[in-house]
Amino acid sequence: MQLSIIVPTFNEAPNIPELVARVSAAVEGIDAEIIVVDDSTDDTPAVVETVAATAPIPVRLIHRAKRTGGLGGAVMAGMEAAAADACLVMDADLQHPPEKIPELYRRFIEGDVDVVIASRYAGGGTSGGLADRTRVLVSSASTALTKAMFPIRLHEVTDPMTGFFLIDRRAVDPSTLMPRGFKILLEILARRSLRIAEVPFDFAERHAGRSKASFRQGLHFLAQLTALRFGKMSLFALIGGLGAVANLAIMWVLIQFGVGYIVAAVIAAEATIIGNFVLQERFVFHDMKHQASGVWSRFAKSFAFNNTEALIRIPVIALLVETWHISSVIAAGMTLVVAFLVRFMFHSLVVYAPRRAGAPSRARQLVDELDAQAMSPGEL
Repeated sequence: MQLSIIVPTFNEAPNIPELVARVSAAVEGIDAEIIVVDDSTDDTPAVVETVAATAPIPVRLIHRAKRTGGLGGAVMAGMEAAAADACLVMDADLQHPPEKIPELYRRFIEGDVDVVIASRYAGGGTSGGLADRTRVLVSSASTALTKAMFPIRLHEVTDPMTGFFLIDRRAVDPSTLMPRGFKILLEILARRSLRIAEVPFDFAERHAGRSKASFRQGLHFLAQLTALRFGKMSLFALIGGLGAVANLAIMWVLIQFGVGYIVAAVIAAEATIIGNFVLQERFVFHDMKHQASGVWSRFAKSFAFNNTEALIRIPVIALLVETWHISSVIAAGMTLVVAFLVRFMFHSLVVYAPRRAGAPSRARQLVDELDAQAMSPGEL
């Protein structure tokens, strides 16, 4: 097998017949296969199997029960299952024209590069398939921001946000990747120095169905970019910063309604402690959860520590306000900044610490049992 074409899909049933037909025609003369890695909730798997029965090239389906890692995780699953080392990644909506595949493959087999990127911004490429001016602006701004964050690694890359590329999977170290969204090429390029070539292409209009682009995906992209550039501490700081703003806002609102600043600080602290934990679970320590204690145990540790820290911090606020006559909101902000590093260390080293090897203690067994019961559907 010379080429494995990996197509991650999520509810793309209307596009599958046209995709397979055009890809099959494009790769004539190349020993190629299509691997559809599907996370759909519609009838996409059934359509893939129907089309595969009569397709002129092999079409394999991997339907994932758990959408681990989102689109990036789907691509990695496809690479693992591929019969060829040359793996081409493309979307199913035909905005990545299959007719470009031979050009990407010819450039790759010259043998002097690890990845060939289909670029909307290289000479002759276009992004006409973007829905409107807003998406064009967002795409251009995201690309500029990404290149600014990685000026050395992405120096030769005009389109690090593309989802259309051909890569030698032997150049990818899966152990260094933590796919958490839909920009898997960025993840690969940011973590490893590769030899790169680009081929311009015209980004086409979607063949059928609806775009998956959303505000939520934008937030995922920003989280991914921040984590790649600065690591866990930056995400922890970002969430802590959002929590601090929420803390101060809640406190200010309560004070305006006549609540004493001490009571207001307590209420604001409890609300943001819970909110921060939820966000940290989702965006910061998600890759450490499976080795750590159960979710209720993690919450208990986090909640207890943050309340202990708050019990220490709030008297300090009172001291700053009563003795130094500093604004209560400013005093709260100062103490939140000081608490950041200690919080991060505690969560990294204690809350999300891997379980110890060997038989757990009786207390550990009890906590795990309660955790298992609490998480079992319909049981408590």
